[in-house]
Amino acid sequence: MTTSTRGTKTPAVLVLEDGRTFRGRAYGAVGETFGEAVFSTGMTGYQETLTDPSYHRQVVVMTAPHIGNTGVNDEDPESARIWVSGYVVRDPARVPSNWRSVRSLDEELAAQGVVGISGVDTRALTRHLRERGAMRVGIFSGPALADDAALLAKVQAAPQMKGADLSAEVATTEPYVVPAIGEKRFTVAAVDLGIKGMTPQRMAERGIEVHVLPATATMEDVYAVEPDGVFFSNGPGDPATADHPVSVMRGVLERGTPLFGICFGNQILGRALGFGTYKLKYGHRGINQPVQDRATGKVEITAHNHGFAVDAPLDTVSETPYGRAEVSHVCLNDNVVEGLRLLDRPAFSVQYHPEAAAGPHDAAYLFDRFVKLMEGQRA
Repeated sequence: MTTSTRGTKTPAVLVLEDGRTFRGRAYGAVGETFGEAVFSTGMTGYQETLTDPSYHRQVVVMTAPHIGNTGVNDEDPESARIWVSGYVVRDPARVPSNWRSVRSLDEELAAQGVVGISGVDTRALTRHLRERGAMRVGIFSGPALADDAALLAKVQAAPQMKGADLSAEVATTEPYVVPAIGEKRFTVAAVDLGIKGMTPQRMAERGIEVHVLPATATMEDVYAVEPDGVFFSNGPGDPATADHPVSVMRGVLERGTPLFGICFGNQILGRALGFGTYKLKYGHRGINQPVQDRATGKVEITAHNHGFAVDAPLDTVSETPYGRAEVSHVCLNDNVVEGLRLLDRPAFSVQYHPEAAAGPHDAAYLFDRFVKLMEGQRA
């Protein structure tokens, strides 16, 4: 049984796998939790972050100091539950204030059994993760507290993110349909690897009926819905483990069906084309990342949540089993590949989140680009 820590001063400690510790107060549920320590630079959108399935098995450190100001509502979640394994904040709101708020963030974390910690110097913690890289971490409070050596041993025994196959743990187990808004123009088969709720919504707004399929969907399942296009979603884990989605995507590429991938879907496309993937030192997470569309030169401010990236050449066109491919988008902070495009088949992907929940709307045009591919195929 978990209880809310609102208004209490229950001690808590955060222990990183390299032995660095941070002490604070319990926030949310009391107990212990483990995961990969990562930081998110978004100044807003904490509710969407918490419910993004891509954060499965991650302990999220919020760099914005004040969290929980607008409470929690029932309209903004990106899935049916909180997926982060732990939550770290500096100054939680004492009194949430928003016309849509129905409960406090602390109460929501406790109700869903999410162990967190507050009162932490998140600036120092973030700098440590930037210098040393994302690493395993544990948060302990209440009866879970023990001497530091014992807690560190628990952290070091926890599983690592590299090599983790997690998409099937967060994806739907049964297919479902998100109907088109207004006149139906197209049908899309969306392979759920950890899809956010706003993604099929953005497609539905463009007259697309979206059939959301489990991560285990086969080629037969995908084409049973007679799709005009196929979509591969975001999701958690190491793309090097995603052999089944890669196999299905290669089948889609063989047929020449218009294809669009986001985040994990971008990494799946990279692997399908024969590129490798690798783990970033501390990843990109937040709603303020600058990305350049190399076709237009336009710089977009974008929403990110990824700890892995595609290893593809930035300045040359690559020959693949499905024709020529190029890097379409690049992060201006560190030159990480942020998008891929096939030149001889109707397929493209981006590493970031154009559905912008939360985040800027600079990249919403990518859904229109997907529509144009399907229009072109139909013509």
